[in-house]
Amino acid sequence: MNPEWIWGLVGGLLIGLGGAVFLLGNGRVMGASGILGGLVDGTGKGNLGERLAFIAGVIGAPLVLRPLIAPQSETHLTADLAVVIAAGLLVGVGTRIANGCTSGHGVCGISRFSLRGIVATVFYILAGGMTIALFRHVWGVI
Repeated sequence: MNPEWIWGLVGGLLIGLGGAVFLLGNGRVMGASGILGGLVDGTGKGNLGERLAFIAGVIGAPLVLRPLIAPQSETHLTADLAVVIAAGLLVGVGTRIANGCTSGHGVCGISRFSLRGIVATVFYILAGGMTIALFRHVWGVI
């Protein structure tokens, strides 16, 4: 089996485990966009420490673990920083419009058999596929 597939499986298991721990420990769905959005718009003041710890873990864990686990992994999607920034902004806007992201709808929603989570995830996957097809194969941006 290709090692990248194994790392993807391990990563998926860790995200699922994190979602389960968050749900069991807090009684709330682990939606990264909701956690970050509450920090940005000020609605998350009641559990500010929890939100900051989550964001710190999402950013810090890969920085700490990468040299130990996969020191030679690279992405070759694009080196254009403007494309990366635009993509991040579009994802952020899309998750606010959809009232959730792939961690909330996809990981936690599907695992709870939420129809809303399943439908949202189907549309995320379709939009992502169409975006890659358009930007890579039609416009040649990435």
